[in-house]
Amino acid sequence: MNTVIHKANQRGHADFGWLDSYHSFSFGNYYDPEKIHFGALRVLNDDVVIGGRGFGFHPHDNMEIISIPLEGDLEHKDSLGSQAVIRSGDVQVMSAGTGIVHSEYNQSKTEPVKFLQIWIVPSRQNVKPRYDQITLGILEPNKFHLIVSPDPSDEGVWIHQQAWLHLGSFDRGLEAAYSKKLDGNGAYLFLLSGKILVNNLELNSRDAIGITDTENIVIQILESSRILMIDVPMQL
Repeated sequence: MNTVIHKANQRGHADFGWLDSYHSFSFGNYYDPEKIHFGALRVLNDDVVIGGRGFGFHPHDNMEIISIPLEGDLEHKDSLGSQAVIRSGDVQVMSAGTGIVHSEYNQSKTEPVKFLQIWIVPSRQNVKPRYDQITLGILEPNKFHLIVSPDPSDEGVWIHQQAWLHLGSFDRGLEAAYSKKLDGNGAYLFLLSGKILVNNLELNSRDAIGITDTENIVIQILESSRILMIDVPMQL
């Protein structure tokens, strides 16, 4: 097993007043040659937007963009005519493909919205742009739940890449196991909250670990924890 640790306090940081953003990988004005990507995982931004503010219309192309609200409501509009609000418990995906323009605003005028935005490099270029979202509902504890996959028939939303995202909440004292979905993929574990042990390495809230060269991952839950697992091809 090979691992790379990304500690929460070593992430890139941008504070624009209306936006407070932490970058796990090089993004915007933050550049670290050791943190360009983890395989097909290109961006993992941990964002807080104050009430009444947001990102105006801006373009993307040839990227699979996943948004996961953690607190509050995020309003989405795009050039496909899609208009929706995503909330905690929802997952949104946008295949930018040949090109799409969208905006994201905090629907509340007073309360902040907190969300993760994840970019995954697609396996196909210049696909037809698309938008989709789901509501996860109440997730059974102590197991990983599939929220993103390459198969439209799976639960969750789908993307143009051999990548799988799982989300799970685990109780203290348990042992959680994860098996990678595809040979040659790596797993990037982002700890949303809690404390865990992976390969004798301790992770705390907002820490991450990239894992390669093993099929099975065992996680010891030291404190009640919420985990996002991103299973992606390592070869682009």
